Amino acid sequence: MRRALACVISVGLMAVMGAVSTEAASAAPKAKRYANCKALNKVYPHGVASTKAVRDKTSGKKVTNFKVNKAVYDLNKASDRDKDKIACEKR
Repeated sequence: MRRALACVISVGLMAVMGAVSTEAASAAPKAKRYANCKALNKVYPHGVASTKAVRDKTSGKKVTNFKVNKAVYDLNKASDRDKDKIACEKR
């Protein structure tokens, strides 16, 4: 009886976790190449960074609230003019 109950609970938890992970995956925008920074900033208002981004290179106030998404950065790295691994950063 205990074994059957444990099995039912395990299956139920797996079903709930599967639904949550599917929902979270569909909420994230699909990685795509944007025509320019204006188009990218509509989806990522403060820019998008590679996982290797350390900090924003600027003489003014540094941008710290960019979105880290390697797939999007890789498709748009031509927009990273200062080569700091953050494309289209904006305060």
